[in-house]
Amino acid sequence: MSLAVVRSRALVGIRAPEVTVEVHLGPGLPTFAIVGLPDAEVREAKDRVRAALNHAKFEFPARRITVNLAPADLPKDSSRLDLPIALGILAASGQIPAGALAGHEFAGELSLTGELRPVRGALAMALASRGRAFVLPAQNAPEAALSGASAILPARSLLEVCAHLRGEGLIERYCGEAHRRADDYPDLAEVKGQAHAKRALEVAAAGGHSFLMIGPPGAGKSMLAARFPGLLPGLEDGEALEVAAIHSAAGGFDPSHWGRRPYRSPHHTASAVALVGGGGNPRPGEISLAHHGVLFLDELPEYPRSVLETLREPLETGTVSIARAARHARFPARFQLVAAMNPCPCGYLGHPSGKCRCTPDAVARYRGRLSGPLADRIDLKIEVPALPVDEFALSAQGESSAVLRGRIERARNGQRSRQGCANALLGVSDTALHCSPCPQGETLLRQAIARLSLSARAYHRILRVARTIADLATSERIAVPHLAEAIQYRRLDTAF
Repeated sequence: MSLAVVRSRALVGIRAPEVTVEVHLGPGLPTFAIVGLPDAEVREAKDRVRAALNHAKFEFPARRITVNLAPADLPKDSSRLDLPIALGILAASGQIPAGALAGHEFAGELSLTGELRPVRGALAMALASRGRAFVLPAQNAPEAALSGASAILPARSLLEVCAHLRGEGLIERYCGEAHRRADDYPDLAEVKGQAHAKRALEVAAAGGHSFLMIGPPGAGKSMLAARFPGLLPGLEDGEALEVAAIHSAAGGFDPSHWGRRPYRSPHHTASAVALVGGGGNPRPGEISLAHHGVLFLDELPEYPRSVLETLREPLETGTVSIARAARHARFPARFQLVAAMNPCPCGYLGHPSGKCRCTPDAVARYRGRLSGPLADRIDLKIEVPALPVDEFALSAQGESSAVLRGRIERARNGQRSRQGCANALLGVSDTALHCSPCPQGETLLRQAIARLSLSARAYHRILRVARTIADLATSERIAVPHLAEAIQYRRLDTAF
């Protein structure tokens, strides 16, 4: 038989469309051609496959070898097609039974010795390959097994795969389970003082709201942000699968982190592509890697303004679309933004020491790096003042993360049963349905909107925050105290 067909998968964003690897052996001078929009990694498979077959003592056909990767208009990248190409050559030359390839899909990079090396995107490919046995490198098996596919066949070498197809030594299905690593987030009780900031963290965690901390250096902003993920409830199975698929597509997924909310903290020198994703073959950026988790941006005004502006649409829609000349990808980006900044360029505006010498124009330029439309999308803005000297020597005090997490989980469960999502994700119509205040609260809110010159977006966001505060208080209705607290979280809007 001079023609063989092998099934595999490509990777487009976090999708894994099917790729049919067709291998034909024809007459003529010995050549090896790969067609079907392969990139450099796929074209280099010729040398890896040749060396792997020779090292495994298979005969490399001295004929005209044509490998077609269908569909031809789908760009192919990565070394995951090494194994399918090698098996296609062996089947077309009669060295393994071609009929045994049916019902299987294959992916894996070949070393020059024929060993299989792991590839990225194993989870996405396993999710798409349900109904067929999926043969892949053994290192990828724990990740692929999270898909729930029943036939994950982990292999360590090309020889092991060929023995399985010949019926000489069947590969056993992977039956292991991911061992989740215990959360090791630091405890919020370790932060001294800052009761107002801790309350804001509780509200933000209970409703999924974004928040910004403004304060001088050393006030505890970074400590608070590092402890924020420890307040969040664990991921549901569907959410955990989405998170794992994104990290798998990026090539950095650890199965022991299954069910754990991601926490991303990019440096302020990160580019727009690093933040939202992109590249010739689009990959997820930091906002997608923080999907269903936390994105912490420290020193917020130090980010280039063009980079910060890329956050506006994802904060509203929860997705980001990457468009390139030949490729297009859409990634989920439903992240919770946590940001921190100084009040002025030197950081000591309003500090009791009186060290600040920044002019009003310098302060305005510094805060102007954060645009009004982006600031308007941040639900809570709080001041984190410098700690008084007499609080330095005090032992850690306040409620622990475990205690706060219990209240937050109860509030989240109530939101899920009432509306099916966190309060921060409510649309305009759902906000009107579930977040209607009492008449006195409506009057107070209208007065605050007029006095602070807040936008219509801020109006709805205040109602959602007030609904979260009411949920923490186990109140069915939004009362005046709940609205008053939500409004004071927006009083810093005038600074931007």
